[in-house]
Amino acid sequence: QVQLVESGGGVVQAGGSLRLSCTASGSIISIYAMRWYRQAPGTERELVAEISGGATSYTDSVKGRFTISRDYAKNTVYLQMNSLKPEDTAVYYCAANLRLVLSYPRDYWGQGTQVTVSS
Repeated sequence: QVQLVESGGGVVQAGGSLRLSCTASGSIISIYAMRWYRQAPGTERELVAEISGGATSYTDSVKGRFTISRDYAKNTVYLQMNSLKPEDTAVYYCAANLRLVLSYPRDYWGQGTQVTVSS
């Protein structure tokens, strides 16, 4: 069994910063990729950032403002969000593609954390 626990969401004014964290725990053999998604009301879930094998990628709307990083020893992924805009308001979800003992790799999801950016 795997748990992905997110933290760091909250309310911030436009132009401010937040750092999200997500820690994976359980009988994990290997984590291949970790991702942050977000979903605003009435919209589809959107991939925001990914880190895999040390390489990172971002959706265009957050490039230059968000930074994804990972602590391999702690099975933790971070999303540093700077210069936040009201349109960044959403529930942010952490996801990890990982392999457990005696299983094949698959995606696991956190419960989500709310980020609200006020104008």
